[in-house]
Parts: sequence; structure tokens; C-alpha cells
Amino acid sequence: MVVKVTDKMKFSRSFDYVDNGIEHGVLSKFEPKEILLKKGTLIAEGFKPLDCDIKMLKDVPVKLRDGVTIYTDIYLPNNCKKVPTLIAWSPYGKSAGTAPRYKNLFNMLGMGNVWNSGLTKFEAPDPSYWCAHGYAVCNPDMRGIAHSEGNTTMVGSQEAQDGYDLIEWIASQEWSNSKTALTGTSYLAFSQWYIAAEQPPHLTCINPTEGLSDGYRDLAFIGGIPDKNFIERLQVNHVSAKGAKRENLVKEMDCYPLATAEVWKDKVADTSKITVPAFVIASYSNTLHTMGTFRSWRNLGSKEKWLRIHDKQEWPYYYDKDNVEELRRFFDYYLLDKDNGWNKTSQVCYSLIDFQGNNTNDISTGTFPPSETSNTKYFFNPLTRTLQDKAGETDIVLRYDTQSLPGKISFQKTFDKKTTFVGYPKVKLYMEVESYNDMDIFVWLQKLDKFGNVLSEFVVPNHGAALQDFTQNGASALRYKGAWGRLRASMRHLDVEHSTDEIPAYSFDRVEKLS
Repeated sequence: MVVKVTDKMKFSRSFDYVDNGIEHGVLSKFEPKEILLKKGTLIAEGFKPLDCDIKMLKDVPVKLRDGVTIYTDIYLPNNCKKVPTLIAWSPYGKSAGTAPRYKNLFNMLGMGNVWNSGLTKFEAPDPSYWCAHGYAVCNPDMRGIAHSEGNTTMVGSQEAQDGYDLIEWIASQEWSNSKTALTGTSYLAFSQWYIAAEQPPHLTCINPTEGLSDGYRDLAFIGGIPDKNFIERLQVNHVSAKGAKRENLVKEMDCYPLATAEVWKDKVADTSKITVPAFVIASYSNTLHTMGTFRSWRNLGSKEKWLRIHDKQEWPYYYDKDNVEELRRFFDYYLLDKDNGWNKTSQVCYSLIDFQGNNTNDISTGTFPPSETSNTKYFFNPLTRTLQDKAGETDIVLRYDTQSLPGKISFQKTFDKKTTFVGYPKVKLYMEVESYNDMDIFVWLQKLDKFGNVLSEFVVPNHGAALQDFTQNGASALRYKGAWGRLRASMRHLDVEHSTDEIPAYSFDRVEKLS
């Protein structure tokens, strides 16, 4: 008997889909039909008018290899030309661009909504812009979402196979030039790793903008420490109009605490199998996606790959006008066969964060870290609580009480000349805890001003009082406070096969309590 990984998953009933044309966007009601949206049409108040005439194919059924039918919205330029297709794969609702929750979110972050047409799926490309430049946009409701059949899984082989099937279906349509690309941020980025690793024949290129690539290490158990809060909020999006079930990752975390479980092994993207051109976008500041994006970039099997490391949160970056234009150059080169010189574009461009309003962006280099970077070691001086260039001659124990202020221990380094940190920071610690057999360790590498105050930087446009309060002691995805790491001591066993001198990797396959 063949046991599928879905047989090992834990499922709960999906949340109910509200089909009222409001909760999930003004175009969300299930109405299979073709609509001609004229240039200048205002989809909803607060959004921008359409840039061109668009033919919308609404609630189109797509049958997958196992007989399950999913539904997708497709936006086409209103002409008879065969066009390439940009695919935005996620569970967030194919027509939810005007949903109140997303409108309010972008308003809170200071982005507003006038940068998109209201046809934009959350974290996805805007059909108004891309149709005007000769592209189709495909916004599917993945398996188990809204009116799509089946049960929803969350990253892994099921989504990858479904994405493969959708790509091949698109390539067979009369309006398609048989070329497709995956694009989008966050969930729409990490789904790309899994789908592209399946090597669909008609997938031409990908554009992952900040996406994790390991459901255990990057999402559920970062550093071996369970983190259920974000997953619970994320899975609220798993809504069904058909009483479907959703994979319950929180239950799986309780049942499968080690990465060796089949459920978690299925959620590791093998990006070495990705061979299509890739335009990868990363940042230092994303607490969810940074590790997975850089890991995927390093392991990519693609011979043609580009990396951009920016200083913003992914949404302001993805929808920035200049960045959209650069992305179009990439897509034009591979999907429209335009000889625009993209192949001569700098392979890597990165940012340096000053934390005082003087960031440097678009630094061109051939590799990351840059080849001129030198790995530098610093050693703790427990007497002066500083970092020094050489190890001390004697071992000294420092103690602190986690239950009393300050609840931490710090070391400082003052530089007498301009010094740049770029690459992958690492710290090696020797620690023990009294009266317990385990502990969670959190480490920050932060910049101080000349008065000793910790510097931080907003990565979204809104720097107002409400967001100041909200991010003071959390929400570091919106306010970058420096490089960080976390590790549960009992999960410290190194994965020798995947560790390097610069980047440690952990097996998370055993529990080694402290004695």
C-alpha cells in the first residue's frame, strides 16, 4: 500500500467563505463569465482607474491531474494576440484585492491603494499594468479555497503538482503564447520554489520576492522553537464555500515536533532542481522570509539567476514604480523575446543599511557576499563587556537572570574607522542554564548611536506614532532592528552535510537536553 504524505497530515474544517461581493472583494462573487473592463474603469473607490481595456475571464474551471477542479480568474489584453502569462499562486482569494482587510492593511502601512487597480490579488502583480504591456495575469484559487474543490494543503508537493498542472493548462489555451512565469511576494514567492522544482515544461522563468523555502525551519520551528501565532493568523485565509478541509499546521506541530516527519520533509523545497531563469528579491529585515530566500538563492540550479537585496518591506518594494519597470525588463527578455540587454544586468545588487537615513542601494557586484568581503572574528571580553580581536587567555563565566531586568547580556564594539558589515553573521556561544535542562536563545546584532541608543529603521512608508508604538517591542518585519538569530538549546545538533564555515545548519532531528 502506498502511503501519501497527505495521509499523514492533520486536517480541520476550513473557515466559511462569505460570498457577498464584499468580504473577499467586489469581484469575488462566483459568476463564471467573460467581462470587458474598459480603460478608465474604477473597480472600487480609492483605487486607480484601469490603464487599458481588459478582458476578464471570471471563475474559469481548471481540472487537475486527480480530477479536482479549481477556479481561476484570467485577465487578458483586449486584442487577438497570443500573450505570455504571469501566475500568482496563493490561498488569499483570487479577487480579494479590494477586500476590506487588505485595503485597511495597506492604509495602515502608509501605502494607500492608489498604486493598484483593485484587480490585484494580495501580494500579486497588477493586471492593469501588465495587460497594458502585453501580458495575461492568472489569479487562481488554489485547491480547497473558495469554490475550488479538494482540501487545502499548505506548501509542499500537493501545491507544487497543482501549480504544474495549471501552468500546462495555461500553455494549451488559444490566447497563450505557451510561455508562463510565476511572480509575487511572500506566499506567492515561496510557492514558486516548490512549483518550479517540479520543472513544468512551459514554465519560462520565476520572480520570487521574499519567500521561505522550508516549512519547518523558516515557518513553524524557527531555530527549533515552535511559533504558532503567525500560522494561526495565516490559516484564517483558508476559506471554503464547499465545506472543504484545510491542513492544520498547528496540530501538526504538536504531533510532529522533529523535522524528520514526512509532513515536514514534504515542505522542504529542493531549489537545486530549479533550472529556469530566476530574478530573486531578498531583504535583511524579513523575520519570516530572509533565511529561506537567501538559502534558495544559494542552492538554485538555474544558470541564469539574479539577486536584488533591498532595504524595504516586500510590498513597498514590489509595487515601487522603478522596481516594476526593472521586473518588466526581466519578463520582456524571457517571455516576449525582447533583446533589451537584460542578460548584461548586474547579477547581484545589494543595499547597505545605515539606520540613520543614509542607506546605500543598488550596489553592484557579481556574488553575495561580495568577493572583497573578509570574514572577521571577534571574541567576547567578559570583563569589559566588549568585543575584541583576540581570544582571552582565561575563561570567565558571566551570569544573568532571565526573570529580572535587563534579562540579557550585551557586548559592544566601537570602531575607529568606517566599517561595513555585509554577508552572513554568526555567533558561537557556550552556555548553560541552572535548574533547567533546556533554554531558548535569542541573539541580536544591532547598531548603536554615539549615545548608546539602539538604532532601528522603518521599512514601510508609515512612521507615525501608532506604528511607533506597535513596533516598539515587536513587529520587526515592519521596523528593522538588526540581524537576529534564535535557537532552542536542545535542538542544537549541527547538520554537517549542509553547514558551512559561514552558515551553520541544524538537523532538528533529535532532542538533546542539557545535563
